[in-house]
Amino acid sequence: MNITVKEAARLMGKTEQFVRIGLQRNLLPIGTAIKNPGGKYSYNISPKLFEEYTGIKLPKYYFEYTEKKENTESSKHSNSL
Repeated sequence: MNITVKEAARLMGKTEQFVRIGLQRNLLPIGTAIKNPGGKYSYNISPKLFEEYTGIKLPKYYFEYTEKKENTESSKHSNSL
């Protein structure tokens, strides 16, 4: 699960624009900003990178999807051996 720009801004005590510009200019090492062909940006904020950079502990539910996906993939690999 990714963190929304709105949630990241709230947790950091910053504006949403601060987070967007920081991601667009690669100044915030918490995720990525990708410019779509139409000129709009899409944002992906990683819970792990967010915690590492800000020191703000996130609720466990941000990591549940990632953990499930990793466990499923590792079991696929071990079953194929």
